[in-house]
Amino acid sequence: MKTNDRPLTDLMKAVDTGAAQLPDFQRGWVWDDDRIKALILSVIHNFPVGAAMFLEYGNESIHFKHKPIEGSDAAPNAEPDELILDGQQRLTSLYNALYSKKPVHTKTDKGKEIDRYYYLNIEKALDPSADDEEIVISVPATRQVTSDFGRRIEIDLSTRQDEFRMKMFPLNIILNSGEEQGWQNEYYAYYNYDPVIIQKFTELFSKVIMPTQRYAMPVILLDKETPKEAVCQVFENVNTGGVSLTVFELVTAIFAMDDFPLREDWKDRKEKYFSGDLLDIVTATDFLTTLTLLSSFKSGGTVSCKKKDVLALKLTSYKKYADDLCMGFSIADKLLQEERIFSSRDLPYSTQLIPLAAICTVLMDGNKIYTTTVKNMVKQWYWCGVFGELYGSANETRYANDITQVIKWITDGGDLPKTITDFFFNPTRLLSLQSRQSAAYKGIMALILKNHARDFISGAEMDFSTYSNEKIDIHHIFPKDYCIGQGYDKNKWNSIVNKTPISASSNREIGGVAPSAYLGKLEKKGSVLPSDLDSYVETHWIDHNLLRNNKFQDFMIDRAKKLLCAIEAATGRTISGKNSDEVQQMFGAQLN
Repeated sequence: MKTNDRPLTDLMKAVDTGAAQLPDFQRGWVWDDDRIKALILSVIHNFPVGAAMFLEYGNESIHFKHKPIEGSDAAPNAEPDELILDGQQRLTSLYNALYSKKPVHTKTDKGKEIDRYYYLNIEKALDPSADDEEIVISVPATRQVTSDFGRRIEIDLSTRQDEFRMKMFPLNIILNSGEEQGWQNEYYAYYNYDPVIIQKFTELFSKVIMPTQRYAMPVILLDKETPKEAVCQVFENVNTGGVSLTVFELVTAIFAMDDFPLREDWKDRKEKYFSGDLLDIVTATDFLTTLTLLSSFKSGGTVSCKKKDVLALKLTSYKKYADDLCMGFSIADKLLQEERIFSSRDLPYSTQLIPLAAICTVLMDGNKIYTTTVKNMVKQWYWCGVFGELYGSANETRYANDITQVIKWITDGGDLPKTITDFFFNPTRLLSLQSRQSAAYKGIMALILKNHARDFISGAEMDFSTYSNEKIDIHHIFPKDYCIGQGYDKNKWNSIVNKTPISASSNREIGGVAPSAYLGKLEKKGSVLPSDLDSYVETHWIDHNLLRNNKFQDFMIDRAKKLLCAIEAATGRTISGKNSDEVQQMFGAQLN
């Protein structure tokens, strides 16, 4: 990797000839008119605008399809010397505004598409008190600024003489010393070589034009030997804006060399398979990571899906497994809904979707995944990951272990997968689960719903339709205001033990009063018998007697025991330490 400053004029010539082009992963140019003017002002004031990053073309491990920068006159089939990895927006803006003779196709701050030329107001550029918006202006492609619906011309720069009269210097010739000199000579002649005009323009040349012609940008150059994963990592470290270089963008450019439109293919798959409430969280990179995991498992070699493995993914493998994997994700979606996880907001770990979908895809063979025994084994592995809280960081090694060990366990009666044996849940963790940021918190809510939890007023089971229509959310059982008023420990009343899924209508009735009071309100609101309401409450693992008698401390102990039993049932594992000194100190009793 080399870093050096390059004259802006050289960079613009490279863009113009096609010596510097974009790899296919770079998306369209997006800067608006105001941002272009701000960039021009930075350059003419000789302020830094950040570094660009180039990659030498011809890297044997990275065969990128390339394209000229938007607006460039370079031939589409011209082979570049370098590819622009970072700096696309700035270089495109500067090329179109300061070098190209065509109007700049940009947009307003409201997103309306416009075409603009950029000018330097000579007098304002030399006035220290002038505002920036007076120094650099943009005009329409007609070079006329009008008002009154086009009937009145406010600024007319449509001819060279109009530019001289208005003392407006066209910025698209500022980097071309020959054209700038020609404009200057005609400008002097227009004013009959007036000494004041000459003195002012000479000052402009020395303070603005010449420094702009000498302006240089730092350029980081990655040589052609740089490996793919290093290109990706370096880009992520230095990228100053615009489109981030994900693994997906790199693979898109690599596949484009074989004329495969990966971005369009993913867009179609996203719309067809990944637009639902749960799978909408799956990104293009997630899909490629999962496919790499699946492909490496199917190949029979080393199973891995690290960044370097994804970047080495073959187009043939993508085409071979992409359709099956989409079905695998759909099966994973249905399996999670069976476990009462209905939306991405309530998904404990988005990362665990990767091994789950790959496992479901493999188990499609022979329709194994549709059998109750196999599904239950997959669910056991899944809940061990959730309640063991095992997917919160870099997980590629665990993914590889998962697909290998879970499949062997299911199909060959192998040893328990590491994710199951790694499961550990400290009973005191129940009190530290205070918000939905925790995977275990979301997991417990799903288990409550799976217990056929019913709405407190209607008695309707909280299935998918009720969950969506009734705006089910997580609320306190002993209300927050009541608990504060009673002086209860916040670590207890704000924990998962004192929370449950409740509909918006039921929660409004609950308010901030004691449970004994709000249960009476719910009976009246829903015309429900006390015995029926008691049965609804019990579906949430809540002892109705303790609730009706406002026995907060006893309720906390009783419900903690029930939640631990539910976690044990879901994971198929025994939770140890229920009678530890720590548990007795924090809960006031054993949780056996």
